[in-house]
Amino acid sequence: MSFTVNAGTASHTYSWQHGSMMSALEQGLSLMTAGLADVRIVDSEGRSHSPAALYQRLFGAQPADDAAQPRARAA
Repeated sequence: MSFTVNAGTASHTYSWQHGSMMSALEQGLSLMTAGLADVRIVDSEGRSHSPAALYQRLFGAQPADDAAQPRARAA
């Protein structure tokens, strides 16, 4: 299966090809963290996902950066 990671800056759009969903997801999350805009992962059937939505679909949780946010605890 083939996956394409698309991301952009104000002046350019970039695309990278991956042979596995996990490598595409890893790069997509990394690009989001680096501040690139509109990061999308497109599968071979043309379905487009944000890295966070794909992570949640695969693992049922938010990526580690979101999960690491401090939360209020009851006393």
